[in-house]
Amino acid sequence: MSRIVGIDLGTTNSLVAYVDEKTGLPRVIPDADGQGLLPSIVAFTPDGVLVGAPAKRQLVRRPETTVYSVKRLMGRGYEDVKEELCYFPFRVRPCEGIVKIELGGREVTPPEVSAIVLKSLKERAEAHFGEPVEKAVITVPAYFNDSQRQATKDAGRIAGLDVVRIVNEPTAASLAYGLQRLKEGVVAVYDLGGGTFDISILRVKDGVFEVLATNGNTRLGGDDFDRAIVVWLLDDILEKHGVYLGRDNEAMQELRLAAEAAKVRLSAEERTTLTIPFEAFTYHREISRRDLERLIGKLVESTLGPCRMALADAGLSPADIDEVVLVGGSTRVPLVRRRVQEIFGKPPHSQLNPDEVVALGAAVQAHILAGGITNMLLLDVTPLSLGIETLGGIVSVLIPRNTTIPTSAREMFTTSVDGQTCVDMHVVQGERELAKDCRSLARFELSGVDPMSAGMPKIDVGFLIDANGILQVTAKELRTGKAAAIEVKPTYGLSEADVERMVEESFAYAEADVAARLLIEARNEADTVITHVERALRQGGDLVSAQERQAIRAALEELKRARATDDRELIHAKTTAMNRATEHLAEVMMDAALRGALGSKRAAEILAGGVERGEYPPSPEES
Repeated sequence: MSRIVGIDLGTTNSLVAYVDEKTGLPRVIPDADGQGLLPSIVAFTPDGVLVGAPAKRQLVRRPETTVYSVKRLMGRGYEDVKEELCYFPFRVRPCEGIVKIELGGREVTPPEVSAIVLKSLKERAEAHFGEPVEKAVITVPAYFNDSQRQATKDAGRIAGLDVVRIVNEPTAASLAYGLQRLKEGVVAVYDLGGGTFDISILRVKDGVFEVLATNGNTRLGGDDFDRAIVVWLLDDILEKHGVYLGRDNEAMQELRLAAEAAKVRLSAEERTTLTIPFEAFTYHREISRRDLERLIGKLVESTLGPCRMALADAGLSPADIDEVVLVGGSTRVPLVRRRVQEIFGKPPHSQLNPDEVVALGAAVQAHILAGGITNMLLLDVTPLSLGIETLGGIVSVLIPRNTTIPTSAREMFTTSVDGQTCVDMHVVQGERELAKDCRSLARFELSGVDPMSAGMPKIDVGFLIDANGILQVTAKELRTGKAAAIEVKPTYGLSEADVERMVEESFAYAEADVAARLLIEARNEADTVITHVERALRQGGDLVSAQERQAIRAALEELKRARATDDRELIHAKTTAMNRATEHLAEVMMDAALRGALGSKRAAEILAGGVERGEYPPSPEES
């Protein structure tokens, strides 16, 4: 049996999973430290490329060259994303139907960034199995259009993976659910991740998973919750300290990461405290769950409209839903759970880990395709309608949204001009009545048609969508037998030559010395420690004795000298020594913060505040 892994390529985190043949259950593959989640973050440093947790540590130090939430840019043009760009510290520019990310002296496309994340997951799987891994099932939001799906496939290819199937995330979640619960009925899968939202309605019966309807929003997720908190904090800092930080990239990343941490803590606690040290001041702010719910309330409400539409498309009412499944880390927010329970009239199922369930389902689908499971069948749907532009720019839909795939459809067309010998076929995707308001997928010509009066030619147009969602379009004039066909591979700016070049570059990256990457990670960990120690000495050095300050500065100088070498072990040893030397300083600074800022508040609340942090909306005076 050929090995195929399942990959959840997420906005915030990504995972790789497989089905354990001994137990028949899917499992997430952890890294060497036992961590299953890989932060979907890539940092481009002077020393090389970092991915995952090491890259996340660069967010504050190098915000302009550290790329996160790239999934929100996949397969989209500049006009599609320009309103979101103010939230990113890195520069994004338009380029022939796609966007490119400017990183100092180099430019990368979103698929290239995603490929680096996929490559890391591929290497993780290979280390686990002790053999090459070349095939994968990759999940995407159900409401991704064809360009976004193609961009995801290209990312896999650049990473050296044969993407054997693209599966919708809610559908994958239902597979994991079905395998572990083995129940029959109608399931609603509510999927709220870091950057996207989907709702899918499925019927599970006799091992068949049939998607009845899907809906969603590819521009809504936990990132938007974080942004709402950050905007609120910006206003509060301006009021308290008279400083607007919206144009300070490093400060913005401090705020963003602190906001994310507060959101997570408020899922379990009623209130928490943020303590964020900036260069000029230390910011303290208590935030309650009620504050959070007020800030994100409208965002949560905006997920309910797609839920109602999906129910209507499936011809069902909330009472027809047997179980509601939550997917995505953002579903841990209590307000989300309450509103989901209210709209469907039943408590959502939450026994499965919402961070892992999509990857587990992808592993199940991979196992099915590899021949390991024969009593399960996935019947997915096309999320958006497909049609042909006709006279006057009107769309004639051949395959409506939420049609089960694979599927086919045919329709007869004719000409509108006397003597017409060539017919332009324009394939579009979307729900609008006019072609100009839909996404153009492909154009091709049916030529050589005998000149006839308008309305006389009979042009048979056929659409065929395979299980991967690839669309084939044929056109044939029945009187003359002239025919034309095209496989619709959506173009979004990356040519076949571009993809091939990126594949070659990825091989070069793969062959790089592993020791070099470890050296980069050691240097960057040292940089982070140096930055924090220097800040601690400025803000709290007078809290310890002169002898202790001298010892800390001596250890600091030793670490800086080690950082300049190529000796990874030496850098690691001096970093560890530096951490030991500052333990007492950290303790006394914490005690001071407790006494001065919060009185009797628990130290854990401050510790949990954390500092892990482009230009945000304009300052109030600029608006």
